[in-house]
Amino acid sequence: MAKSASDKNNNAPLSVDMSGQVALVTGASQGLGKAMAEALGRNGAIVACVARSPDKLAVTVAGIRERGGQAEAFPCDVADRTDVDRVVEEIVTKWDRLDILVNNAGVTRDTLLPNMTDDEWDTVLNTNLRGAFFLCRAASRHMMRARYGRIVNISSVSGLMGNPGQTNYSASKAGLIGLTRSLSRELARRNITVNAIAPGFIESEMTAVLGPTIIEEAKKRIPARRLGTPEDVASALVFLASSAASYVTGQVLVVDGGMTG
Repeated sequence: MAKSASDKNNNAPLSVDMSGQVALVTGASQGLGKAMAEALGRNGAIVACVARSPDKLAVTVAGIRERGGQAEAFPCDVADRTDVDRVVEEIVTKWDRLDILVNNAGVTRDTLLPNMTDDEWDTVLNTNLRGAFFLCRAASRHMMRARYGRIVNISSVSGLMGNPGQTNYSASKAGLIGLTRSLSRELARRNITVNAIAPGFIESEMTAVLGPTIIEEAKKRIPARRLGTPEDVASALVFLASSAASYVTGQVLVVDGGMTG
């Protein structure tokens, strides 16, 4: 049997005790979001899986349950404030708590800026940044009352260094970093941490469409000489979402194999 990328690089999943905690993960239907939802479920958290596609969410939920975890699907468009508020209230009503928020939902509409339409700009900013704002606002109100919380926003190295053809995506991911740093200062006294993860090139549906030539060129720019795996990002999330990271807030954890130095 062929080894996965994580097996080849001896990546062992990070293990912590999150028993009884409730985690909300957006974009949980595939890719990084699915891997992070699975990691939280594997460590004992009850996972509220949020995305627009009920069918794909069902697959994520089934996978977590098959491994003995607890999860439930909550279809939602994160760019819709009413939808976000509804889902957060449903989660808190069902489990009487919300401990962890992972803002991972994201879309791309790549094109050079002179050719970019208003809709291509708005779609990306509304999902990637405005949606995170809606969720941070709704979730933080409950976390403040509980005087505990972990918020992790999934940014990107594109938000740190930019990327041609992705001015909308890079702007949204840079905005997440600003949101993270400002919100961390607002919530720190309530025992709520707010951090960001900035993944580099990660094996996913997004990178698969680049094709083998571009991927091989990307590897040459990465000191680790490989793409990251969703599990690499998931382990970073588990740490930031755990009690072990109680004194880490307002930070951007870059997971890129050394690409940005």
